Amino acid sequence: MRKRLIVVAVAAAVAIGSLNIASAKMKSLYSRLGGKTAITAVVNQFVTNCATDPRINKFFTDTAKDPKRLAKFKKNLVDQICQASGGPCKYKGKSMKAAHRGMGITDADFNALVDDLVKALDQFHVGATEKNELLGALGPMKSDIVEK
Repeated sequence: MRKRLIVVAVAAAVAIGSLNIASAKMKSLYSRLGGKTAITAVVNQFVTNCATDPRINKFFTDTAKDPKRLAKFKKNLVDQICQASGGPCKYKGKSMKAAHRGMGITDADFNALVDDLVKALDQFHVGATEKNELLGALGPMKSDIVEK
């Protein structure tokens, strides 16, 4: 009888453990990132990183000078990341192709931008899995952003 109880207890523990793993896998990237508050903090740091990065800050000079334009830019980034990560936000800005047309963004510029995003994610201790999922969700935009 005691042996049966131990077997049942072990089976229950394994079943509960499996449920916990399954529920963790079912959480959206948005939830695992920490929701809109955490995304906003990352975006604020990301924009600071870009504005102070001599490789690409020329693309952000006009935006950084205008508080209204900067606020709208940050809101669009938050909404874009929120939507891409499975959150409730809806990105309402321009298409990536339209927003970056004529800017002459190169692969090196795009890679610098990604570096700045990774630095912001690392500063907030975003896990490797979540970081890679987010970069994977945003990465396909490269073909609409890079022009040469």
